[in-house]
Amino acid sequence: MTITIVLALLVAYLLGSMPSAVWIGKTFYGIDVREYGSGNAGATNTFRVLGKKAGLTVLFLDVLKGFMAVMLAILVSKAPEGSRPFVNLQLVFGITAVIGHIFPVFAAFRGGKGIAALFGVVMAVHPYACLMAVGVFLLVFLSTRYVSLSSISAGIAFPIIVIAFFGAAVVPAMVAFSIMVAILILITHQKNIERLLRNQESRMNLSQKLKSNSEADEDTVSQG
Repeated sequence: MTITIVLALLVAYLLGSMPSAVWIGKTFYGIDVREYGSGNAGATNTFRVLGKKAGLTVLFLDVLKGFMAVMLAILVSKAPEGSRPFVNLQLVFGITAVIGHIFPVFAAFRGGKGIAALFGVVMAVHPYACLMAVGVFLLVFLSTRYVSLSSISAGIAFPIIVIAFFGAAVVPAMVAFSIMVAILILITHQKNIERLLRNQESRMNLSQKLKSNSEADEDTVSQG
């Protein structure tokens, strides 16, 4: 592994570590979003805690950092775009950025679930499969208003889409990555799955008022 790739990996991790939800909340609202709602430093919790404007900004920035991490491969790889070595490097940089988002050095390693950053990675590596997974997300979300269920459904659908529709045209690492995406989403949404099974998961409501973690937990229980 060359020093250039090592440095690029560091940059990818630092990109992922930029906690846009935390920085925007503290800078413009005087609020640490991790102390409210679900406690996650991600776009969904920002929507709930700070509203649409802040939520959309965080979503855009989190997707962008995953996308930009993948694009580092263009700067450091001599392999042709689309070749196995090039795609492998893209995936390594993307995964590193997602790890940075989940465990950000700039926010005491308390980050989000990495879904938006992961979306940016997938969009950069395989935009067509990404768009199909987005379709699954939107279909489930519009039907249920559960962001967690929509993310889980899209995550599970992603490897199916890659294998069923693009299997012959993608490198083996892409298939492995798509399966890893599904597993990662299931792991990071374990508590959401438990609440869904108990019918205690919160639906997305952009008009709800700011609530602390304890208040959000009380509301969740009352919904059951």
